[in-house]
Parts: sequence; structure tokens; C-alpha cells
Amino acid sequence: MNIFILADEEQKKEILAKPAAGDSSVFFASAMTDLDPSINYDAYFILFREEEVDLQKLEGKPVFVNKVSETLSESGYSANVGRVNAWPGFLERPLWEAVSSDENKSELIFEMLNRKVIFVKDEPGFVSGRVISMIVNEAFFAFGENISTLEEIDMAMKLGTNYPNGPFEWAEKIGIEKIYLLLQKLAEKEERYQPAPALKKLYLETTKRV
Repeated sequence: MNIFILADEEQKKEILAKPAAGDSSVFFASAMTDLDPSINYDAYFILFREEEVDLQKLEGKPVFVNKVSETLSESGYSANVGRVNAWPGFLERPLWEAVSSDENKSELIFEMLNRKVIFVKDEPGFVSGRVISMIVNEAFFAFGENISTLEEIDMAMKLGTNYPNGPFEWAEKIGIEKIYLLLQKLAEKEERYQPAPALKKLYLETTKRV
């Protein structure tokens, strides 16, 4: 099986942390111009610069795009397009979340990438993205109320829950903008996702929107 992956260097590094199965060939590229027309690709992963890719030209083959906050139903993609979470830190995991209209065919593709897959509903954030964003948000509520420092909250969460990262470490790794925009979107339907004032302030400062 030939799999084409459009990815940046960090995404490529995370995927290669668990090499693909021996009977598959994975072709990484940083631009679609690197796509070799002589190769019959069985699947495509478009993990960055998706706006520069004409997905209609890839119809007939499974395509997975890095869409965390935006759902497939909102995007209006054709049935061959699915979603994965390619936020920083998520691709190195042995288990990936995905949305696909053909789960049986898609499962084989993930097996070739040496990843287990769990198929979830076509909702913003998948499952793990929503959970981590809420953990980060609650930490910002605590910080904004002067309960403790950023470092102490991170340390307490890692020691108390055995998390690999503290909430502020996660926020820095994933990106404040990604976390904030997902929470803001989720809050349109559920008030409990409303971004903490301290998180909103940092988002505005980071994106220079003050």
C-alpha cells in the first residue's frame, strides 16, 4: 500500500516515531508539487496547507485532512474525505481518532501506518481534543483566580493524575489559538466550554487582537 502524507517536519517526526508496517510505503512531502504522478497512491493524508490542495483531484481514494474544530459536514467535502487530529503531540500516539464514511477501508490504512484507530462522531474536537481543551481551560480558571502559579498547577496535575503534560504545557505545545478557537466553537452549543478570562486574554495577546 502506498500512502502519501503532506506534513510539516514536526508532524513527520511524530508519525515516524512509530514506523509504518513493513508491507506499506509512506511518502512524505512538504508540498503537493512533490507528489509523484508515476506512483499509484492508495490513500492521502493532508495534514497541513490543506487550503492549497485541490481535494477534488484526489476523489476516488481515501483522503484524511487535519480538521480538529471544523467538521466534515461543515466543510462540505465529498464522501472519500475523512478527518484526523494532527495537533502537535497527537500523531505520535499509537491510537488515532478519525472520522470516516468507510470505516472498514480506513481501518486498513491506519494499520499500514502502524496505528490503531477509533472512529468517532463528526463533532468539533474529536474526543481527546475536547477533553484536553477543557483541562487547559479549567487550569486557566484556577490561574485567573490566583489559586496557584502556572508551574505549580502543571506539577500538581502531572504528579496527581500521572498526565504526561501539565495543562499549560499542553496549551503551549498545541497552541493557545487552537485551544481557544475550539472552546469558543464548543461554547456556541454548551456554555460549560466558555473560555476562561485568563485564556481569552492570552489568546488576544498572542494573536495581537487587543
